[in-house]
Amino acid sequence: MSSFVESKASYSKKIIGDSIHGGSMELINVITDRRSIRRFKQDAVPDEMIRELLDAARLAPSGGNCQPWRFVVIKSLLCKERLAKVVPQPFATQAPLVITVCVDKNAMSGEYMKQRIEELFKARSYFAPPTEKFDPSDYANKRPTGPEIDQSYLNLNVAIAIDHLTLRAVDLGLGTCWVMQFDNKKVKEILSLDNQYEPFVLLPVGFPAQKPKPRPRLTLEDILIEEIN
Repeated sequence: MSSFVESKASYSKKIIGDSIHGGSMELINVITDRRSIRRFKQDAVPDEMIRELLDAARLAPSGGNCQPWRFVVIKSLLCKERLAKVVPQPFATQAPLVITVCVDKNAMSGEYMKQRIEELFKARSYFAPPTEKFDPSDYANKRPTGPEIDQSYLNLNVAIAIDHLTLRAVDLGLGTCWVMQFDNKKVKEILSLDNQYEPFVLLPVGFPAQKPKPRPRLTLEDILIEEIN
């Protein structure tokens, strides 16, 4: 076992063993405690908590600051009943709240990317290496592009925001579950989404009515290919 794996394992055990009482949880505890929840209490999720979830997603990092995530918050029983007809997992629409996470395809347009990058410079949030002269317009025009590349890039960035949201949910005592198997076209029709928005993930959200055991995970030795010193 490498020194990295040994030190990381002992540190994780120490942190995970600490109990947290009151206030926000430690990040490692949130990560460790997160579960995919498929049974929910029917208590409504307070609007303030919904705002906290969306704000956590809003603060996620994204390539070129593109921020392609968009959300539809669904509380309506009628809307959830319609979604249930095109979503094969029944639990996904039985939660008190369903958040449809969408990809904004316009976030890959040259003008949009140029605007987001210029904002980074104006906010002094990005500094190019001293030897580089960074031109936002040049970057927006020369970056690799194409339908598949663009969609993969956008999906990856939106996934980061979803992870932020689901971890904040744990911190607030809520449960979530990623649901990606559904009739995309019909979900889009039910939600009356413009063409630029592509449904990516459905997130049922609520107070958990179950406490699943941790899933088996590969060890650090399994996932560490090599330690190069």
